[in-house]
Amino acid sequence: MRILHVVQRYWPGVGGAEKHLQEISERLVRDGHEVTVYTTDAGDFQYLWDGRKTSLETLEEVHNGVTIRRFRLRHFPLSYRTFPAMRRALVMLSDLASLWPDALGERMEGVWVNLLFRLAHYMPWVPDLARALQEARGQFDVVAGMTIHYESLLQPAWHHARREGIPFLLYPLIHLGESERSSLRRYHTMRHQLALARASDVIFAQTGLERDFWIRQGVAPERIVIGGVGINPWELAGGDAARARARFGLARPIVLALGAAAYDKGTFHTVEAMRRLWAQGVEADLVIAGAVTDGFARWLRASERGQSDPRLRVLGSVSDTEKCDLLAAASVLALPSRTDSFGIVFLEAWLYGLPVVGAAAGGIPDVIVDGQDGYVVPFGDAEALADRLARLLANPDLAQRMGEAGRRKVLAQHTWDHVYARVRPSYERACERRSNSV
Repeated sequence: MRILHVVQRYWPGVGGAEKHLQEISERLVRDGHEVTVYTTDAGDFQYLWDGRKTSLETLEEVHNGVTIRRFRLRHFPLSYRTFPAMRRALVMLSDLASLWPDALGERMEGVWVNLLFRLAHYMPWVPDLARALQEARGQFDVVAGMTIHYESLLQPAWHHARREGIPFLLYPLIHLGESERSSLRRYHTMRHQLALARASDVIFAQTGLERDFWIRQGVAPERIVIGGVGINPWELAGGDAARARARFGLARPIVLALGAAAYDKGTFHTVEAMRRLWAQGVEADLVIAGAVTDGFARWLRASERGQSDPRLRVLGSVSDTEKCDLLAAASVLALPSRTDSFGIVFLEAWLYGLPVVGAAAGGIPDVIVDGQDGYVVPFGDAEALADRLARLLANPDLAQRMGEAGRRKVLAQHTWDHVYARVRPSYERACERRSNSV
């Protein structure tokens, strides 16, 4: 089977989508299939919309048997300002389409969807990828796309699949936010994005909550597969708590925030929660490990008013070894994010026996069993977050029981081998249907 995967970034990029598709792609190769990945040249994640960031120079290579073709992004002047403005305008136009009289029926729906796709073509703008898909006649048997937020890549991939008469599989990685009215959800559920999902042959949902969402959007249940995400336990082995404490000068219990430091990731609220606890006399360090966004850096400088707290350690991006050492040293993981459709970080923490605290957003309430392997708090509620962190820091036995429950769940359900076993049959059935139709 010749498989094309399309995604906004791939190895060596670091992130949930990047890791997810890499694991699936490499397992398909080991099963004897040919896998090609079409992606962008974004080095830094922010390069997708900010031309000032770093790109990758190597455009074609093979990694672990997977052929990678990277296509150059094009940026408008002042893209770091124009791109967000264009996305907001697209959301508003999609909302306007929802007000159009239903009496005009499917024809007008098609007009709106086509208009939205034409505008989304520039967000991000990857013209060479679209051209390569137009030229790739007869090269693939199955196309799969990942991350519905980057529909400028997915729509040409879907169009190629339909032109070739081959199946299109979709990993939406949708962010449903904290409520139906969430501003975040609007960016992932625009009219044309939903139309793309409905037109896909298979949707790989992350959780049962996401599956239920797609059913409400009119997707037949038999076309939805709950794949989830996973980890490779051996890749996380060997964390050394003493090494982390010595390297970073940490002596107190550690609350670990692992991931990009950003508002939507709940990093602001985690800092606010810890400041509440410090004011109450709780002795613990907050360690933030992950890429620091410009917005978080500005907010932190403004909120500190020139007086930094030694108990707050912002490390920036860390190596895999340092991440494992920090997981071994930490007492609890805090990721009260509204932009995680599942949250691989929770699995990594559980593997090290840590309790976790997440936000009641997206699929997280399906991932964390509140009160059993961690806690779920409302997104943005620093007071509730502080309460749960204080409870875990003050009760090591409770924290240990929760962490052990999480570890058992990971090993039973959430390794990449488990995930691949759930999604592989969809590729095989797609190939069988393709063979039968030829």
